[in-house]
Amino acid sequence: MDLLELKREQAKLSYRINLEDTFSEIKTIGGAECQVLGKKLLATVVVCEFPSFEVKEQKSYVLDNPLPFKQGFAAYREMPAIIEAVNQLEQEPDLLLVKGEGILHPRGLGIASHLGLELNIPTIGVQDKFTFGNLQEGRIIVDGRVSGFEIKTKEFSNPLFVSAGHNISPETVLNIIPKTILHPHKLPEPLHLAHKLGRKITRKKE
Repeated sequence: MDLLELKREQAKLSYRINLEDTFSEIKTIGGAECQVLGKKLLATVVVCEFPSFEVKEQKSYVLDNPLPFKQGFAAYREMPAIIEAVNQLEQEPDLLLVKGEGILHPRGLGIASHLGLELNIPTIGVQDKFTFGNLQEGRIIVDGRVSGFEIKTKEFSNPLFVSAGHNISPETVLNIIPKTILHPHKLPEPLHLAHKLGRKITRKKE
């Protein structure tokens, strides 16, 4: 990978990110993540009705030759697999939660933002580690603006760090993420189910 060229591409694409809601109602929410499967990469996508979180669809895709992991460039490694899984869905979700960064990224284009651009759907990035920005009373500040939020979802567990991906406002991110948490799970339910599906598949392959 030519990291310098990819940095330029990320910086250029970041100007296309839309931080306003493109929807009036959310009826379905999906969760997407990737897990390592030997030398391969497994993408899982689960779509739930909202707010019941009844599972509507779940799909997976195994990418045989993923690019190597590079911090800050997860989209180039994981996005091809997630897109293939999403393409199997009968209907795209109104909102897709993605394990990884949204605009909370050094060049403003984490995997959730990049994926939102590619699929042209609203996305939110959800991380379990604080990787970028300045944390101030639950808000993550980058270059003087609020780019993400720290959200405590489970007692005695580390918080989540969430940010808008594409076609959604930061205010809506802060409002909707707490509504996706079902006790006793730490992750938003669609992401919890996507992770659970991935673990089930990987155990069968081991």
